Amino acid sequence: TEMKLVKAIIREERVPYVQKALAGKNIFGMTISSVMGRGNQGGIHLQYRGGILNIDLLPKTAIEIVVHDDMAELVKDQILSAARLGKEGDGKIFVIPVHESYRIRTGDVEV
Repeated sequence: TEMKLVKAIIREERVPYVQKALAGKNIFGMTISSVMGRGNQGGIHLQYRGGILNIDLLPKTAIEIVVHDDMAELVKDQILSAARLGKEGDGKIFVIPVHESYRIRTGDVEV
């Protein structure tokens, strides 16, 4: 069966909610990274010591989960509902095909 990589870039503070939502569906395997980025909001502008400070890149968290094709929709839906605040900067989800996966310990193909 084909597999999918579900990659989500979300607010750092939403990570525990996403982990809990996925664990509730028996999805535990994931890679989490701290990343910097910007989307349509183009960063933020803060008033600082009498001037405007432009912060172009904001801290975000990237979550990567590889699942079988039939689970990708479920993972996407769980992330959407757990990460959404309804504001700019909530993030993005990408669903990417995975053609092959290998377990390093054994060399087994996991497709």
